[in-house]
Amino acid sequence: MLAMSVWTRISNALAALASGESLSSVFEHLRTPPERRVGFTIAVIALGAKMAKADGRVTRDEVTAFREVFTIPEKDEAQAAKLFNLARQDVAGFDDYARKVAAMFDDNHASLYDLMEGLFHIAVADGNYHPLEDDFLMSVAQIFKITDQEFRCLRARFVPDATPDPYAVLEASPEMALDDIKRRWRQLVKDSHPDVMAARGVPREAVKMAEKRLIRINAAWNEILAEREPVA
Repeated sequence: MLAMSVWTRISNALAALASGESLSSVFEHLRTPPERRVGFTIAVIALGAKMAKADGRVTRDEVTAFREVFTIPEKDEAQAAKLFNLARQDVAGFDDYARKVAAMFDDNHASLYDLMEGLFHIAVADGNYHPLEDDFLMSVAQIFKITDQEFRCLRARFVPDATPDPYAVLEASPEMALDDIKRRWRQLVKDSHPDVMAARGVPREAVKMAEKRLIRINAAWNEILAEREPVA
Protein backbone atom coordinates (compact mmCIF):
# COMPACT_ATOMS: atom_id res chain seq x y z
CA MET A 1 0.00 0.00 0.00
CA LEU A 2 2.83 2.38 0.87
CA ALA A 3 4.66 1.68 -2.41
CA MET A 4 1.47 2.35 -4.36
CA SER A 5 0.89 5.63 -2.60
CA VAL A 6 4.45 6.82 -3.19
CA TRP A 7 4.36 6.12 -6.91
CA THR A 8 0.89 7.59 -7.21
CA ARG A 9 2.11 10.75 -5.47
CA ILE A 10 5.08 10.91 -7.83
CA SER A 11 2.66 10.77 -10.75
CA ASN A 12 0.62 13.56 -9.19
CA ALA A 13 3.72 15.69 -8.59
CA LEU A 14 4.79 15.36 -12.22
CA ALA A 15 1.28 16.09 -13.48
CA ALA A 16 1.24 19.31 -11.43
CA LEU A 17 4.19 20.76 -13.36
CA ALA A 18 3.18 23.66 -15.57
CA SER A 19 3.58 23.28 -19.31
CA GLY A 20 7.20 23.82 -20.30
CA GLU A 21 8.37 23.74 -16.68
CA SER A 22 11.62 21.87 -16.03
CA LEU A 23 11.41 18.63 -14.09
CA SER A 24 13.94 20.09 -11.66
CA SER A 25 11.31 22.58 -10.47
CA VAL A 26 9.35 19.73 -8.86
CA PHE A 27 11.80 19.80 -5.95
CA GLU A 28 10.73 23.34 -5.05
CA HIS A 29 7.30 21.98 -4.07
CA LEU A 30 8.45 19.02 -1.95
CA ARG A 31 9.58 20.45 1.38
CA THR A 32 7.52 18.83 4.16
CA PRO A 33 8.68 15.47 5.63
CA PRO A 34 6.02 13.33 3.84
CA GLU A 35 6.73 15.06 0.53
CA ARG A 36 10.46 14.59 0.99
CA ARG A 37 10.00 10.83 0.64
CA VAL A 38 8.54 11.50 -2.79
CA GLY A 39 11.30 14.00 -3.49
CA PHE A 40 13.98 11.52 -2.44
CA THR A 41 12.67 8.92 -4.89
CA ILE A 42 12.41 11.44 -7.75
CA ALA A 43 15.89 12.79 -6.95
CA VAL A 44 17.62 9.39 -7.08
CA ILE A 45 15.94 8.42 -10.36
CA ALA A 46 16.37 11.85 -11.98
CA LEU A 47 20.01 12.27 -10.97
CA GLY A 48 20.59 8.63 -11.93
CA ALA A 49 19.28 9.49 -15.39
CA LYS A 50 21.60 12.49 -15.62
CA MET A 51 24.48 10.24 -14.58
CA ALA A 52 23.63 7.73 -17.33
CA LYS A 53 23.55 10.58 -19.83
CA ALA A 54 26.85 11.94 -18.53
CA ASP A 55 28.86 8.78 -19.18
CA GLY A 56 27.04 8.07 -22.44
CA ARG A 57 26.83 4.37 -21.65
CA VAL A 58 23.37 3.04 -20.88
CA THR A 59 24.50 -0.57 -20.59
CA ARG A 60 21.80 -1.77 -18.24
CA ASP A 61 18.06 -1.84 -17.91
CA GLU A 62 17.49 1.35 -15.92
CA VAL A 63 14.48 -0.04 -14.05
CA THR A 64 16.60 -3.02 -13.02
CA ALA A 65 19.27 -0.63 -11.76
CA PHE A 66 16.67 1.31 -9.78
CA ARG A 67 15.65 -1.95 -8.15
CA GLU A 68 19.07 -1.90 -6.51
CA VAL A 69 17.64 0.99 -4.49
CA PHE A 70 13.86 0.82 -4.65
CA THR A 71 11.10 -1.74 -4.57
CA ILE A 72 9.16 -0.89 -7.72
CA PRO A 73 5.88 -2.79 -8.21
CA GLU A 74 5.54 -4.14 -11.74
CA LYS A 75 2.53 -1.93 -12.41
CA ASP A 76 4.64 1.16 -11.57
CA GLU A 77 7.67 0.32 -13.71
CA ALA A 78 6.31 2.41 -16.60
CA GLN A 79 6.04 5.42 -14.28
CA ALA A 80 9.65 4.97 -13.13
CA ALA A 81 10.84 4.64 -16.73
CA LYS A 82 8.86 7.76 -17.70
CA LEU A 83 10.51 9.73 -14.91
CA PHE A 84 13.95 8.49 -15.99
CA ASN A 85 13.33 9.58 -19.60
CA LEU A 86 11.95 12.96 -18.56
CA ALA A 87 15.15 13.67 -16.66
CA ARG A 88 17.40 12.50 -19.49
CA GLN A 89 15.59 14.71 -22.00
CA ASP A 90 15.28 17.74 -19.73
CA VAL A 91 17.45 20.63 -20.89
CA ALA A 92 18.26 21.53 -17.28
CA GLY A 93 21.72 20.37 -16.23
CA PHE A 94 22.45 17.93 -13.43
CA ASP A 95 23.86 20.77 -11.33
CA ASP A 96 20.48 22.54 -11.43
CA TYR A 97 18.86 19.33 -10.18
CA ALA A 98 21.48 18.84 -7.50
CA ARG A 99 21.19 22.40 -6.15
CA LYS A 100 17.41 22.16 -5.87
CA VAL A 101 17.63 18.75 -4.20
CA ALA A 102 20.17 20.19 -1.75
CA ALA A 103 17.76 23.02 -0.97
CA MET A 104 14.96 20.51 -0.40
CA PHE A 105 17.09 18.79 2.27
CA ASP A 106 18.88 21.92 3.45
CA ASP A 107 18.41 21.06 7.12
CA ASN A 108 19.31 17.38 6.87
CA HIS A 109 22.83 16.52 5.73
CA ALA A 110 22.24 12.84 6.51
CA SER A 111 19.44 12.66 3.93
CA LEU A 112 21.74 14.00 1.24
CA TYR A 113 24.30 11.37 2.26
CA ASP A 114 21.57 8.72 1.92
CA LEU A 115 20.76 10.08 -1.51
CA MET A 116 24.41 9.88 -2.58
CA GLU A 117 24.36 6.27 -1.44
CA GLY A 118 21.39 5.60 -3.72
CA LEU A 119 23.30 7.07 -6.67
CA PHE A 120 26.29 4.87 -5.90
CA HIS A 121 23.97 1.84 -5.90
CA ILE A 122 22.84 2.75 -9.40
CA ALA A 123 26.36 3.57 -10.63
CA VAL A 124 27.69 0.10 -9.78
CA ALA A 125 24.54 -1.87 -10.57
CA ASP A 126 26.07 -3.10 -13.85
CA GLY A 127 29.30 -4.20 -12.13
CA ASN A 128 31.29 -1.35 -13.64
CA TYR A 129 32.22 2.06 -12.23
CA HIS A 130 33.09 4.44 -15.06
CA PRO A 131 35.50 7.37 -14.48
CA LEU A 132 32.83 9.74 -15.79
CA GLU A 133 30.43 8.38 -13.19
CA ASP A 134 33.04 9.14 -10.54
CA ASP A 135 33.40 12.70 -11.86
CA PHE A 136 29.62 13.11 -11.89
CA LEU A 137 29.15 11.81 -8.36
CA MET A 138 32.01 13.91 -7.05
CA SER A 139 30.42 17.04 -8.53
CA VAL A 140 27.04 16.21 -7.01
CA ALA A 141 28.71 15.50 -3.66
CA GLN A 142 30.33 18.93 -3.69
CA ILE A 143 26.94 20.57 -4.29
CA PHE A 144 25.51 18.48 -1.44
CA LYS A 145 28.44 19.58 0.78
CA ILE A 146 29.48 15.96 1.25
CA THR A 147 33.02 16.01 2.63
CA ASP A 148 35.95 14.38 0.85
CA GLN A 149 36.16 11.83 3.66
CA GLU A 150 32.47 10.99 3.35
CA PHE A 151 32.84 10.62 -0.41
CA ARG A 152 35.82 8.30 -0.02
CA CYS A 153 33.79 6.27 2.47
CA LEU A 154 30.91 5.90 0.01
CA ARG A 155 33.25 4.94 -2.79
CA ALA A 156 34.98 2.36 -0.56
CA ARG A 157 31.63 0.79 0.31
CA PHE A 158 30.32 0.50 -3.23
CA VAL A 159 33.01 0.49 -5.88
CA PRO A 160 34.22 -3.05 -6.64
CA ASP A 161 37.66 -3.55 -5.15
CA ALA A 162 39.57 -6.73 -4.47
CA THR A 163 40.79 -5.30 -1.16
CA PRO A 164 38.36 -2.66 0.13
CA ASP A 165 39.75 -0.52 2.94
CA PRO A 166 37.69 -1.34 6.06
CA TYR A 167 38.80 1.90 7.73
CA ALA A 168 37.50 3.98 4.82
CA VAL A 169 34.18 2.12 4.95
CA LEU A 170 33.76 3.18 8.60
CA GLU A 171 35.15 6.69 8.04
CA ALA A 172 37.92 5.75 10.45
CA SER A 173 41.72 5.52 10.32
CA PRO A 174 44.32 2.97 11.44
CA GLU A 175 45.57 5.49 14.01
CA MET A 176 42.26 5.46 15.91
CA ALA A 177 41.87 3.42 19.08
CA LEU A 178 39.76 0.30 18.72
CA ASP A 179 37.18 1.63 21.20
CA ASP A 180 36.76 4.78 19.10
CA ILE A 181 36.31 2.72 15.95
CA LYS A 182 33.80 0.54 17.78
CA ARG A 183 31.78 3.62 18.75
CA ARG A 184 31.89 4.75 15.13
CA TRP A 185 30.70 1.34 13.97
CA ARG A 186 27.84 1.30 16.48
CA GLN A 187 26.72 4.77 15.39
CA LEU A 188 26.73 3.73 11.73
CA VAL A 189 24.68 0.65 12.58
CA LYS A 190 22.19 2.83 14.45
CA ASP A 191 22.01 5.34 11.60
CA SER A 192 21.37 2.48 9.17
CA HIS A 193 18.25 1.20 10.92
CA PRO A 194 15.27 1.40 8.49
CA ASP A 195 13.18 3.36 11.01
CA VAL A 196 15.94 5.93 11.48
CA MET A 197 16.43 6.25 7.73
CA ALA A 198 12.69 6.66 7.20
CA ALA A 199 12.68 9.50 9.72
CA ARG A 200 15.32 11.23 7.59
CA GLY A 201 13.07 11.06 4.53
CA VAL A 202 14.27 7.84 2.93
CA PRO A 203 11.19 6.00 1.60
CA ARG A 204 10.43 2.53 2.90
CA GLU A 205 10.79 1.33 -0.67
CA ALA A 206 14.52 1.97 -0.33
CA VAL A 207 15.00 -0.38 2.63
CA LYS A 208 17.47 -2.37 0.52
CA MET A 209 19.88 0.50 1.01
CA ALA A 210 19.90 -0.10 4.76
CA GLU A 211 20.36 -3.84 4.33
CA LYS A 212 23.34 -3.49 1.99
CA ARG A 213 24.87 -0.71 4.04
CA LEU A 214 24.78 -2.88 7.18
CA ILE A 215 26.44 -5.78 5.38
CA ARG A 216 29.37 -3.59 4.33
CA ILE A 217 29.67 -1.82 7.68
CA ASN A 218 29.63 -5.05 9.68
CA ALA A 219 32.11 -6.71 7.33
CA ALA A 220 34.51 -3.77 7.75
CA TRP A 221 34.20 -3.87 11.55
CA ASN A 222 34.77 -7.61 11.69
CA GLU A 223 37.87 -7.25 9.50
CA ILE A 224 39.32 -4.54 11.73
CA LEU A 225 38.45 -6.51 14.88
CA ALA A 226 40.19 -9.61 13.52
CA GLU A 227 43.22 -7.52 12.65
CA ARG A 228 43.42 -5.81 16.04
CA GLU A 229 42.40 -8.75 18.22
CA PRO A 230 43.37 -11.93 16.34
CA VAL A 231 42.04 -15.19 17.73
CA ALA A 232 44.81 -17.09 19.54
